[in-house]
Amino acid sequence: MENKFFTLREVELNNNCPECYSRDGLQLTFKQRFIENFFYKAISTDTAHSLFCKVCETMIFPARWTDDIDRVFDYQQRASPPKPTSFKLKTSSWILIVIFVVILVATGLFFLGVFEN
Repeated sequence: MENKFFTLREVELNNNCPECYSRDGLQLTFKQRFIENFFYKAISTDTAHSLFCKVCETMIFPARWTDDIDRVFDYQQRASPPKPTSFKLKTSSWILIVIFVVILVATGLFFLGVFEN
């Protein structure tokens, strides 16, 4: 099963970077998990976030966040709700379901005696 994340929202923050103290360059990204395999595609409720400073090229982890960054993060998280969950079967799944139903119907008809002469 392959887990992918797609970007829900990217926000440029005007807060100071805790590493380099630059006022511009902080980028907050919200992502949501997308599962895809041979049989189906699905969007889950799992979300992830990251804070990156483009000036010093550093990932800022939540332990280093200031109170201001925490408040802005909470606001932006409320402003970007995740997409609703979805589940879609691929063509290969539908083919297997049709084959299974045909075999099930044929077996039922065989035991009912339809194929006897």
